This record gives sequence, C-alpha cells and structure tokens, in this order.
Amino acid sequence: MASITIERTFFDPAEETSLFAYNAAFHELGLSWHWDYDTYRSLLAGASEKNVICTYIETHQRHLLNAYDADFLIKAIESARAQCLENIKASGSQPGFSVNWAEVQRAEVGI
Repeated sequence: MASITIERTFFDPAEETSLFAYNAAFHELGLSWHWDYDTYRSLLAGASEKNVICTYIETHQRHLLNAYDADFLIKAIESARAQCLENIKASGSQPGFSVNWAEVQRAEVGI
C-alpha cells in the first residue's frame, strides 16, 4: 500500500483552511493537483483570491484549455471548494494539517 504524505507548515489559519479546501476540491473533482504552501502563496501574490485557479491553469495546466472552457473549470473547482469550506465550518474545527490529496488519489487507484 502506498504511503500518504502529510505535510505541515505553520501559517495563518484562514489561509490554511483555504488551501486545504482547494486541495480537497481538486481531489473531489478527480484532479491530481496539489498545492503546497509555497505554490498557494505565489499564486496569491500574482492574482486575487478569485483568480488563483485561472492563474494556475494558465501557468501549470494549460493543456486542459484544449478540452475545457476555463470558466467551466473555475466554476467547478470553486463550487467544490465552497462545499469543502462549508463542511469544515459545519464540523466546527480547522484542519490541523494539509493532506496531499494527489497522493491519496494515487493510493486509491494503486499507483
């Protein structure tokens, strides 16, 4: 069985929650993406919170734009992220760590 890496970087709890929700949303949608803290911060530095997905797609996943409309991808990710944030708030806790959802996904399919 593949091991799952759990990374821990200390930073603002709101940012941590947001990053966790993005990574969980990617997993929910079957995207093998994982943003670490540095990636997330660099995306935020170059774009507003609303444009981080667009910036990431354009700089790291441009090939997807051949098959999908950027607005479609962004809306799907934001919708899944909103649901993840809602679940986090409903549980009454903050995630204490970031799970590398891409590794979880690979483990689920036996890679």
